[in-house]
Amino acid sequence: MFDFLVNLDKSIFLFLNGLHSSVFDEIMWWLSNKYASIPLYLTILFFVFKKYKLKGFVFVVGLILAVTIADKLSVHLFKNVFERLRPCHNPEIADLVHIVKNKCGGKYGFISSHATNSFVISVFTSLIFKNKYFSILILSWAIIISYSRIYLGVHFPADVIGGALFGSLFGYIFYYISLKILNISQKFKH
Repeated sequence: MFDFLVNLDKSIFLFLNGLHSSVFDEIMWWLSNKYASIPLYLTILFFVFKKYKLKGFVFVVGLILAVTIADKLSVHLFKNVFERLRPCHNPEIADLVHIVKNKCGGKYGFISSHATNSFVISVFTSLIFKNKYFSILILSWAIIISYSRIYLGVHFPADVIGGALFGSLFGYIFYYISLKILNISQKFKH
């Protein structure tokens, strides 16, 4: 059964990675760059403080901690433990993998840190704003960022799905921790 799932993951990867063009190479490369989302992050910060005023600091710190811890754990609890080769490093399929700008990344890929981090941000901020349209947009952003990692040849679909689940869990956990801190601070004021 495990071999079937691994082979299915490779087949889905090769199909998705094979859907490429020079235009999308540039778009996906840009989307996958950690600096490309800075305008989004600044917009989120603006609206957090607009909605929550000084209480927004608790959410911002909670989100920063969630991303930082989830990012580190995605490497130390998963990549360094499972040691699953990235598609572009996997000798069975490396010759079939479309990579962009000759960048493959580190040796191991399970789980995707990009997927982890984008889903932490997506889930955490969806819970903060509780707005259907924002949630759809931020979740779409996280999915596109995650897909870009498959497109670029550096992650299998299972790497991305694992990162999305792990990141979502951290988003929920740290949102509720932030709420508890806000509730405790309110009790001290009364």
